[in-house]
Amino acid sequence: MPKPNAPWKIREIRGHIDAASGQEPPDLLLKNGTYLNSYLKRWVKAHIWIKDDRIVYIGENLPASAKETADCEGQFIVPGYIEPHAHPFQLYNPPSFGEYVSQFGTTSMICDNLFLLFQSDKKKAFSFLEEINRSQVQYYWWARFDLQTEVPDETGILSLDFMKKWMDSEYVIQGGELTGWPKLLQDDDLMLSWMKEIKGKGKRIEGHFPGASAGTLTKMKLFGADCDHEAMTGGDVVERLSLGYTVALRHSSIRPDLPELLKGIREKEITSYDHFFFTTDGSTPHFYKDGMIDSLIKMAMESGIPAVDAYHMASFNAARYYRMEEVTGAVAPGRMANLNILSAIDQPLPASVLAKGKWLKKAGVAAEFPSFDWKQTGLEPLQLNWSLSLNDLQFSMAMGLKMKNDVIIEPYRITVDHSFDELSDSHDECFLALIDKRGKWRINTMLKGFASSLGGLASSYSTTGDIILIGKSKHDMITAFQRMKELGGGIVLAEKGEVLHEIPLGIGGGASLQPFQEVVNQEETFRSLLAERGYLFGDPVYSLFFLLSTHLPYIRITPAGIYDVLKKIILFPPIMR
Repeated sequence: MPKPNAPWKIREIRGHIDAASGQEPPDLLLKNGTYLNSYLKRWVKAHIWIKDDRIVYIGENLPASAKETADCEGQFIVPGYIEPHAHPFQLYNPPSFGEYVSQFGTTSMICDNLFLLFQSDKKKAFSFLEEINRSQVQYYWWARFDLQTEVPDETGILSLDFMKKWMDSEYVIQGGELTGWPKLLQDDDLMLSWMKEIKGKGKRIEGHFPGASAGTLTKMKLFGADCDHEAMTGGDVVERLSLGYTVALRHSSIRPDLPELLKGIREKEITSYDHFFFTTDGSTPHFYKDGMIDSLIKMAMESGIPAVDAYHMASFNAARYYRMEEVTGAVAPGRMANLNILSAIDQPLPASVLAKGKWLKKAGVAAEFPSFDWKQTGLEPLQLNWSLSLNDLQFSMAMGLKMKNDVIIEPYRITVDHSFDELSDSHDECFLALIDKRGKWRINTMLKGFASSLGGLASSYSTTGDIILIGKSKHDMITAFQRMKELGGGIVLAEKGEVLHEIPLGIGGGASLQPFQEVVNQEETFRSLLAERGYLFGDPVYSLFFLLSTHLPYIRITPAGIYDVLKKIILFPPIMR
């Protein structure tokens, strides 16, 4: 099991010692390779012996025999890449995502638990953590202190005993991300007590501080935050470093900031890179078509960052930060054999990938991955025991939500006549409804800026798993809903009474059971169809997800009602069905 510290049993360690002593052959010999020694910060030619899932020897000696030998002459060996800030349920699911990105060299991920808080049975959530950590890719997790939206029963979801189990879990290595940090400034001592508890366990706390002033960043440091991934300029980077933060350099589908950050780092004459690492911050599927952390390493080297530092920003720095350097993140004896074998130093896309001592990719050919047993996790298709009718689609609210970009939403005064069953295509205002997945309540308003000619959209993909309905035609919205219900969850587009496109999401209505590449294809079709119908922004999947997310300005539709983020008040409560 991939634990941050001391994951091997006594019997296993004795076997590793026997292999290192030549008393039994290693399982794998990587011969004649040149590896990155992270402690010397130089490239060294050596032979690497691997027993089970562990590096047991690096040096000039060759064993008398090995069960398998790979000649790495002319190749370069670096640690497996680490994604330190993953949201692994962005239409895709963690196993399919891990399988896909492992082919680009990412062998470890630190993952958000928000989906599990909303979608999983409390006991089954930890069964899922156990089950997924039997795979070759390493999955660590973080424990949220807030739900990123307003719900009536937050204390029930984040109960004290449940939070303690998350913080105590051996697979949880940090708290956060702190999307609810304003509550700390408003004397939320419960959140602060959780932060103190997780810090007392030697675990990190991840911030979420976009646009924060130096004063706010200082206060967040005093509360216990260790890292932030919301720097958008070189000035932001310098400010965070100056205050003692580790800085995650983000390049994602909604914030592709890395070129600007690298430029700023260069202009600010920053030459020490030990407190940086990369993240793709849970991008939507299409973003990963051409790679993951490997592509960020390439960008860094092309911007002038030395190769050793660029590879450290993808592995060693994150391992040290999370205090799991003795297990992963370095090519050294005693470490997990998570290794990427490169054809050249300036080519971070690996020719071969090892994770836990097993080939995930060898000479460009992907290994076969075992299927994941979802039955053990309690994450099942969404079951809706209620029906949608025109009575649920009555709109009378005078205030609506106006999209400023992909994720920023402002209030606006509704002026169009929305008393009919169908709206005109001459404007960009659509019906918007959020309906409880248990069928108990609904919230109906208008959404401006999402599309100008959309028939109907139904989505069980949302922050909470509640149902989002958007469209010009109430009848098409009902058609899309009916198909989504039949699928057991998903995103469905309908037009003129027919289903136009669907993305089945059979894992709790929020994630797909299909292979990653199929999800990419489905998402790209979805994006194209919405663009044809007037969606003007870059990432409609995140637009759906963030409709409910109260860490973003200025107004949100949530299970508790229409919520004013700045004033922190409910403007309009839900209506019981």
